[in-house]
Amino acid sequence: MNNAVNNGVWSGSWVAERLGVQLVGDDELTELLGLALRRNPKRAHLLVSNVLGKHVPQSPSVVYGAGFALGRRVRDLLGAEEAGAAVVLGYAETATGLGHSVADGVGLAPYLHSTRRPVAGVAPAGGFEESHSHATSHLLLPEDPALLAGDGPLILVDDEFSTGNTVLNTIRDLHERYPRRRYVVVALVDMRSAADASRLADFAGEIGARVDLVAAASGTVRLPEGVLEKGQQLVARYEDAPGARGTARPAPTGPHPADNRTHPHITRVDLHWPHGLPDGGRHGFTPQHRIRLESALPAMAARLAEALPPTVRRVHVLGFEELMYAPLRLARELEQVVAAEVCYSTTTRSPVLAVDDPGYAIRTRLVFPAHDNPADGPGERYAYNVAGAGFDAVIAVVDSVADTSELHAPGGLLDQLAAHTPHVILAVVPSYVPERHSMLPEPLRGPAFSSYAPEEVGWLLQDLSDVTLEAPTEEREEAIQSGGAHYAESLPVEYQPSEQYQELFHTALEESAARLAQAVGAVTELVLAERSPRPVLVSLARAGTPVGILMRRWAQFRHGLELPHYAVSIVRGRGIDANALRWLAAHHDPKDVVFVDGWTGKGAITRELAQALEEFEKSDGITGFDPEIAVLADPGSCVRTYGTRDDYLIPSACLNSTVSGLISRTVLRADLVGPHDYHGAKFYRELAGTDVSVAFLDAVSARFPEVVDAVDAQAKELLSGDRAPTWEGWKAVERISEEYGIHDVNLVKPGVGETTRVLLRRVPWKILARAGAGADLDHVRLLAEQRGVPVEEVAELPYTCVGLIHPKYTRGATGADGKAVNV
Repeated sequence: MNNAVNNGVWSGSWVAERLGVQLVGDDELTELLGLALRRNPKRAHLLVSNVLGKHVPQSPSVVYGAGFALGRRVRDLLGAEEAGAAVVLGYAETATGLGHSVADGVGLAPYLHSTRRPVAGVAPAGGFEESHSHATSHLLLPEDPALLAGDGPLILVDDEFSTGNTVLNTIRDLHERYPRRRYVVVALVDMRSAADASRLADFAGEIGARVDLVAAASGTVRLPEGVLEKGQQLVARYEDAPGARGTARPAPTGPHPADNRTHPHITRVDLHWPHGLPDGGRHGFTPQHRIRLESALPAMAARLAEALPPTVRRVHVLGFEELMYAPLRLARELEQVVAAEVCYSTTTRSPVLAVDDPGYAIRTRLVFPAHDNPADGPGERYAYNVAGAGFDAVIAVVDSVADTSELHAPGGLLDQLAAHTPHVILAVVPSYVPERHSMLPEPLRGPAFSSYAPEEVGWLLQDLSDVTLEAPTEEREEAIQSGGAHYAESLPVEYQPSEQYQELFHTALEESAARLAQAVGAVTELVLAERSPRPVLVSLARAGTPVGILMRRWAQFRHGLELPHYAVSIVRGRGIDANALRWLAAHHDPKDVVFVDGWTGKGAITRELAQALEEFEKSDGITGFDPEIAVLADPGSCVRTYGTRDDYLIPSACLNSTVSGLISRTVLRADLVGPHDYHGAKFYRELAGTDVSVAFLDAVSARFPEVVDAVDAQAKELLSGDRAPTWEGWKAVERISEEYGIHDVNLVKPGVGETTRVLLRRVPWKILARAGAGADLDHVRLLAEQRGVPVEEVAELPYTCVGLIHPKYTRGATGADGKAVNV
């Protein structure tokens, strides 16, 4: 099915016989092209290339070789000197890989391709229309605008040269901005009429430039009168046939039927793509980039080969829309190191009719939702001739912008592939974004960083595990309160829980797991109903991270959603990590981002986030981030999106890193975190023996099935009720601050979670406990006893407890009541 001829039958005969369409030209024309039909008001037929690697699976060596050979012909045409000054421009989406291959053949030519994906913060250097296409607008977004400003030849590459309109539009637009003396037009096939050919020659004379043409084959398409209307009628007849929207062939029978959502495990392979190397030519690809790619390809292909079962005989590498070149090169390298047959093609935006006939070029199609948050909104995407082709494994290669919940959702691309092959492998290439965004690395993931599974959270942090940051608690407190240091510049020594304290944690977890599960479900349902049907969860590290993972698990359990989840740093007085926001904006729609935290105290972080996002919008011009935090518990009444407003024990607050993936609290220090760095954190690998991070998550998510009805009822009540914040917690903190002579709200830590943090990380003065508070405070009383901190019961306390830090901490200081402060 991946060749031009199927058992001697030309893959254009089905269309030719029914519509009278004829290909006339070189003898090899029918070997290069087949015919198909598409629903398009401008052109009914589609020329389907057998060597392009878009619609027809083909050997990657054949696909790459076709483009590379054209590049060699261009180099011979230009000569060494002019070829050395040339720039190559390819067309999205179909010719992005072809153009890049031509650039390789030319030699040291930089490469750029047009794109239909706007990129925030990148100004277009040009644009043009493709009149016959279903998606017409092209953008040119070079990282270096000077890329197009030279006077050397510009080489324009498309898969077919049909009328010449697209090339004319491109040259017209660019020649006004960057005039030059010579252009070379390159295509696999030149299908222009004589009139179109003379029109290009006239245009070249008009602008005073030389325009050459290089093509692998040439000919024309003869279309009988009324072919457009007949073609549309034929498409409509077959589109309306049963099963036409899925695959023309039935899905394989056996263990992986098409409607079976329990598809085989999808393996994610980390390519170790070189940091800062562009994923293609969307923003320009230089000769230096090519050298880096060539050196990295063998190791990346080896990682893919290791992921393949040893028994596979046919492997398909499936690229993604404009991302054609990187998957092509990976496939070609893989072809050299595995015994299996390797084929290559990519997904596409173009809707084409599938007909299971040897004389038709598109035998099957997979239909799935767009999964890269396209600028033109949601829609369908397609993979042709993959289903029913007998592939033992499919390696899907996408860029990180497209690694979204839609990709992983039921009915998404991976789900569709898994119904037709026993092995699906996912490889994600980091999406390159110019300027400062391009310097930001991909998120850290377990097991290299944190004890969480890699799919559960990506940490937008830098790893400071090898840096000594811990200081004795008393020294930190003195430095913080004296103004000599910010609390985020160092770390407290990790609290090592006693056996008795660990027992309290496990008891509390057992008793509260169902209550936590209900709160997780409720807050997740609010997010899905009010914020986004496919939100991007962004936890505020580290307390928010376990909650974000639980929300992700609930969305998966209840709705079959695979939500992206990241953890970022926010620091009181310093704001949220702006570089993390830039990475998020480059990879996701900011409107879909939902910030997640464990609980609210007095609301300081809520205010900090709102202020930080306002400043970020002014500085970067990136809009859409919503400052409303989603929390498990909102005892301070600071937010609208919460699971409960009760102040009760959330067991993850009882411990530090050992319930948070073994990650420290975040660090922001000028000598460690530069202007283009993420905030830092440490991975305490040495504490793995006492790690309960995953056990905590599993204990809560195991209770999901039993709380479904309660969650539905609670979510319904919350959605219909008044959830406007009252900021009662802030008012209470101000009152307590004055009453106890502290006069600094930052030293009053309300709620069970914040009080626990005081006892674990700071030097507390005293604990205020609501009279009659029960088991929720067992761990607080134990910690207070161990540290010699008095617990004072208060009759009317709006929180279950409040931790107080004395404002004038020194060794031997006295409190407001004249008594010695316990340290």
